[in-house]
Amino acid sequence: MEYTQLGRSGLSVSRLVLGTMNFGPETSEPDSHAIMDKGHELGINFFDTANVYGWKKGEGVTEKIIGNWFAQGGQRREKTILATKLYGSMSDWPNDTFLSARNIRKACDDSLKRLQTDYIDLYQMHHVDLNTPWDEIWEAFSVLRQQGKVLYFGSSNHAGWHIAQAQEAAKQRHLLGLVCEQSIYNLLERTVELEVLPAARAYGLGVIPWSPLMGGLLGGILQKGGEGRSSSSTARERMNKYRPKVEAYEKFCADFGEDAANVGLAWVLHQPGVTGPIIGPRTLEQLTGSVRALEIKFSDDDLSRLDDISGATSPGKPAPEAYAW
Repeated sequence: MEYTQLGRSGLSVSRLVLGTMNFGPETSEPDSHAIMDKGHELGINFFDTANVYGWKKGEGVTEKIIGNWFAQGGQRREKTILATKLYGSMSDWPNDTFLSARNIRKACDDSLKRLQTDYIDLYQMHHVDLNTPWDEIWEAFSVLRQQGKVLYFGSSNHAGWHIAQAQEAAKQRHLLGLVCEQSIYNLLERTVELEVLPAARAYGLGVIPWSPLMGGLLGGILQKGGEGRSSSSTARERMNKYRPKVEAYEKFCADFGEDAANVGLAWVLHQPGVTGPIIGPRTLEQLTGSVRALEIKFSDDDLSRLDDISGATSPGKPAPEAYAW
């Protein structure tokens, strides 16, 4: 396993991030525990979850599965860099959502109980809250850090200017600020190259791509013949939109001699500023297969061909050079 620093922090994390969104809805608790054990065996120390995962409002199903795994001991918690998130609605009451100081405090305490731990390594805002001032957010986050409940903070689904706002507000309080941003980023969705990635690099944030395989479109969907999640109506609609690119991509992978999913992960790993992509295995086989992505190397010509496949989805340059002189 390869490791890197999480942004400008001193924290060492694996270059593959074990995403847990399937734990509960798609993967049983025993199988989820086996996947996490195998993750440690493979050297993956960075696990990502969220209070809303499990998709049963207020229950925190996935966090509970992880907490039960930690409770088995064997240094499972100590070996894990645990990242979770808040923002999404946990009840029908108006203040159990978003990033008010009230919800930050309650959401953190509730996650700690479900996860059966006394601290969170990385606490992430699952989305930007345009109605809560940064002063309120940082004050609430500072209390959590002073209490020892959270070590680092990160953002997710934030624009470049949101990152700038957050970091400048943190600087005024003499705080470390954000250490990472979690955004959708893959060969078919490269919008973050315009402003999010430049902002992250400028402020020293690591970038954690979610959906690095574009919901399965870059995982060999045509070769698999519509198996699994690829048969959903949403996936079919996306396939209609991206079919020419997916066909060209799968031909590249066949010529390259590597599994399409691993090529997609490897491409993300090759991008400047990327800490590591989130992999969301539903089975042990999917997890173990992903490790191959760390060994794949591209020539300049390979990367150029993949850029050509991206086509219009690639900005080519950061803003404003991408669209102005």
